[in-house]
Amino acid sequence: MLSIAALQAAVTATGFDGEPSDAELDAIESEMPLILADVELLDAVIKTLDRPVSKLDERRIRRARNRVVAARRTLTNRSGMTLTGGAA
Repeated sequence: MLSIAALQAAVTATGFDGEPSDAELDAIESEMPLILADVELLDAVIKTLDRPVSKLDERRIRRARNRVVAARRTLTNRSGMTLTGGAA
């Protein structure tokens, strides 16, 4: 029977330093407009959780959704990727 310690070196041969790589940081940087638009939409929705939605709230949520869609469109067009999940 092999000890698990004998296999540990093969499994953990490459150490993980806990930091993102340069490629991962570049990907995050390129997606930052979408991330910020999503955060803005989430903030707008959270503001309406404990009170009735006013006309101003509806407008704020609609504009935030439009920013998310625009950021997704820009990111998709820039990267040449296609969205899945029924996107036309």
